[in-house]
Amino acid sequence: MRCTKALIFKENLKHNILAVKKLLKPDTKICCAVKADGYGCGAVLAARTAQECGADYLAVATADEAAELRKNGITAHILLLSLCTKQEFPKLIENNVTPLIFDSEMIQAYNKAAAQKKTQEKQPVFLAIDTGMGRIGCLPDEAAAVAQEISECSNIALSGVITHFAVADSITKENRLYTEEQFDRFMKAVHSIEAAGINPGIRTCANSAAAVSLPQMQLDMVRPGIVIYGYYPDAVTEKYLAENGINLSLKPVMQLETEVAAIRRFTPGRSVSYGRTWTSSTETDVAVLPIGYADGLLRRNSPGLLVTINGRPYPVIGRICMDQCMVDIGLNNPDVKRWDKAVIFGPKESGAVMDASDIAEMTGTISYEIMTAVSKRVPRIIQ
Repeated sequence: MRCTKALIFKENLKHNILAVKKLLKPDTKICCAVKADGYGCGAVLAARTAQECGADYLAVATADEAAELRKNGITAHILLLSLCTKQEFPKLIENNVTPLIFDSEMIQAYNKAAAQKKTQEKQPVFLAIDTGMGRIGCLPDEAAAVAQEISECSNIALSGVITHFAVADSITKENRLYTEEQFDRFMKAVHSIEAAGINPGIRTCANSAAAVSLPQMQLDMVRPGIVIYGYYPDAVTEKYLAENGINLSLKPVMQLETEVAAIRRFTPGRSVSYGRTWTSSTETDVAVLPIGYADGLLRRNSPGLLVTINGRPYPVIGRICMDQCMVDIGLNNPDVKRWDKAVIFGPKESGAVMDASDIAEMTGTISYEIMTAVSKRVPRIIQ
């Protein structure tokens, strides 16, 4: 097996899901996001673990992701969070997946496709309402009319209403106010549907940030994503939550690691990698690691990335290549030998100097991107 691999800590995943569930009201359902291959950790593992922990729904982004879960015996309700295309309709219906719809053209097209279903039961759909994300959904004042059109269909049934928050992971006064405004718009839309004599079904708006920090917005179901994989959503940190009386301790689920493939002596003036962006100022030794941007270790991670070898941090130097990168380990370092394990990121308790959130902060992105960037050629090893 290749030495570059991602260790997946199932017990950490389980811990995180149960920790989030402890923050929910007794009658609030949980929909665990397992899209993007379970945020890089493996969709089937994430789905099975979520089911074991009592998840009511699972969330995916494509019909193929849903089909993979069904093929592997996942029986929980599956919610498709991204818009589906007409080509995906048959697979959604075959696998009993709940899509989001919000306009007449999609309603009529999906209702027609659902007529081909094998059972007499209507296919469930969620009505998406755009309260300020600007991505998908009908406007709040259109919600009742759209819900009415769904209710008049013979092959589909409204089973829920959904919106998505744009800045729930921000704690600035302005953005907190915006989230509250989104919530108010959503509730007004829900009330308009009810006033039309239609049952809106499951009401869900809370993503990771709102689920753990804004309990009044949990409603009927929350949709945690990044928190179940061990990372706090941007500014909604462990410290922020604790300051607001909320106890949530998360454990990172993924550890990306490799090994020292070679150690090379560099004299002063020698450069390394493409572009010659690093040149040795003194005599030193450089370790070569068989991991690069094709594995998900992106070029922008250098300079700045610190790799952990035997408990000590060492800087990645020069540009990260497609399949390799280089690390300055210092001259005649007795603590680093060929074939030693090198940890790129992972749980701090496992000895890693950096986790995905550290790398994200260093490069101006989010932990979601760091984890989902780990490519398919990196084997996942369940611990």
